Amino acid sequence: MRATDLPEVRALGLFSSMEEKHFDALMEVAYLQTFPPQLDLIAEGDVADFLYIVVEGSVELYARSNGRESTMGLVRPVGTFILAAVLKDAVYLMSARTAQRSKILLIPSQNIRQAFQQDAEFARAIVQELASCYRGVVKEHKNLKLRTAVERLANRLLRYHNDQGGNGSLELPHDKRTLASALGMTPENLSRAFNTLKPYGVEVEGSTIRLADVKAMETLAKPNPLIDDRKT
Repeated sequence: MRATDLPEVRALGLFSSMEEKHFDALMEVAYLQTFPPQLDLIAEGDVADFLYIVVEGSVELYARSNGRESTMGLVRPVGTFILAAVLKDAVYLMSARTAQRSKILLIPSQNIRQAFQQDAEFARAIVQELASCYRGVVKEHKNLKLRTAVERLANRLLRYHNDQGGNGSLELPHDKRTLASALGMTPENLSRAFNTLKPYGVEVEGSTIRLADVKAMETLAKPNPLIDDRKT
């Protein structure tokens, strides 16, 4: 870990309240690295050797079974993944690969568990992170169970639109295959859903999406803070 990176890491929610000596001990064994797109980071079934924290970029979590593969989630800054496996000293339940060029902090699992035992503020931050992850899973389950494919796509486009400034257009942060899988759809269903959204002012040109009538999209999508608000 370079000394110039320490203030950036120290400011992250997981570490901001730690005792200095415990933070220093973690940083002595940590790595802050930049990875290229589409690089495999972990494989489901392997032992959780490190905690991963996405500082820049994004990471796709995915799983395979019986010849099928599905995107389970997309982790963006600042977010952790496989935290539960680290604390339980268990195997990964999902695989992960970079969705774009990403800066990721890696900390050995045994050191995370040791700090969890020694530092009450760090333990509290870990519990908060786990609670946020759990609530995120519940919201995503509600999204998949309570909305049609078109509604899921409409709400996701509105989220990207708001994240990117709300100026009437947006860039998909990942390819359409990944988007389809994350929304519980096939690529063919995604294409049909985009066509269904055309009368609501959605124009598609590659990865660029233009929303000509945001109000119409909101009327169709019916955003719900109990599903869509990522801050609660």
